[in-house]
Amino acid sequence: MDNNMCNITKSFESEEADGTDQEKEISNVIFSGKDELELGESAENSELWINQENSVDFDDDLENINITNFFHRVDSDQIIYQKKKRKLKLVGKYVMGDLLGEGSYGKVKEMLDSEMLCRRAVKILKQKKLRRIPNGEQNVQREIKLLRKLKHKNVINLVDELYNHDKQKMYLIMEFCVGSLQGLLDSTPDKKFPHHQAHGYFLQLIDGLEYLHSMRVIHKDIKPGNLLLTLEGDLKITDLGVAETIDLFAKDDTCYIGQGSPAFQPPEIANGLESFPGFKVDIWSSGVTLYNITTGFYPFEGDNIYRLFESIGKGDYSIPDEIGEPLRNLLTGMLEKEPQNRFNLQQIRQHSWFTRRPSISSAHVPFPPLKGDTWHNMTVLPYLIDHYYDDPCDSANEAQYFTERELNESERRNVESDNGNAQSNQSSKRSSGWKKPISCISVRSLPGCKQS
Repeated sequence: MDNNMCNITKSFESEEADGTDQEKEISNVIFSGKDELELGESAENSELWINQENSVDFDDDLENINITNFFHRVDSDQIIYQKKKRKLKLVGKYVMGDLLGEGSYGKVKEMLDSEMLCRRAVKILKQKKLRRIPNGEQNVQREIKLLRKLKHKNVINLVDELYNHDKQKMYLIMEFCVGSLQGLLDSTPDKKFPHHQAHGYFLQLIDGLEYLHSMRVIHKDIKPGNLLLTLEGDLKITDLGVAETIDLFAKDDTCYIGQGSPAFQPPEIANGLESFPGFKVDIWSSGVTLYNITTGFYPFEGDNIYRLFESIGKGDYSIPDEIGEPLRNLLTGMLEKEPQNRFNLQQIRQHSWFTRRPSISSAHVPFPPLKGDTWHNMTVLPYLIDHYYDDPCDSANEAQYFTERELNESERRNVESDNGNAQSNQSSKRSSGWKKPISCISVRSLPGCKQS
């Protein structure tokens, strides 16, 4: 481009009769290499174009720009990666592993108890992040208080609590779970389970819910995302942040505050009633959960929360024709609009679909692989190996460097090898060897490479 273009904003202060100040803007000024513009001299008009007869359209200039003046091509063999050694991190007596998941309150990582050698999961909470969440600190303290006294095979167990006052972090060590019911649903093509598998999960949900109600605890947020699964297939009710405890001397289970996920709220909350029976709220949300895991849909839907609550408040829904008796009757009883007509836990336990397991009609849905690992191996082990054992490939513990091209070729060979093994042997076998991954990275500047 022959011309240099810039924007100039200049204020002109003029004294008018009323004493007000006016501002005029000079914009889109194009300077020529031969002509000079005196910025001190102001013009009466607000727009000034220099060298208009020789100027060309700016869009045409952009097409003529040589992109290589701004970006430089770098070959893959000039990008250097360094293999870094995993750093072992200890929190108390627990060895930290890889990240399992992340929610609105904090991260969840795997841990290993160095004394008991038990596999654990830790929820890492930061006080700064909790302060930005409405009622975040109160919900966490309420959950900790409840988990301390709740002990049941179908309720998540709080093993230990650790605090780091310097970093303002809180570590909640809990039972290790491989994933949530929602994650297992998402891994299926139809977003639903076979009836025999859904029946097993629903039985455990009712067992855990009956224990919570016996302890006068109302969960208020039963949904597949808050139901965790262990490697043995045990269901664990978790996330008691919005749970409410009924006073021991209260007349009934009346509640006044409705909290939880909108799609799982009952009509009494959607219609804005001031008070409602708390135990029937969990019955409703359990019915929506059963509907979801057996049909792959939700009984009530809406474009926004207002349309959703309007649909829930009316109580009109339909059950797919593929759902036959007695499951249809159970869903109808649990999703009754009026709380007094809704099934209670005793009626659910005595229902014929609950007491009799459906026949196996299709294959059991397995756990989805975690970061490509179908066996869900312990992620703490690589950190321990790096810490206590030296890699024989490392010469005198020197840092090793790899190029981008070498990494791409290695990944391509691994993919081809995996495809060949899959074709030769359909049954998956557990790999006995452990491959040390390459972490990212520090880049060395090489001669001949230009920085962009």
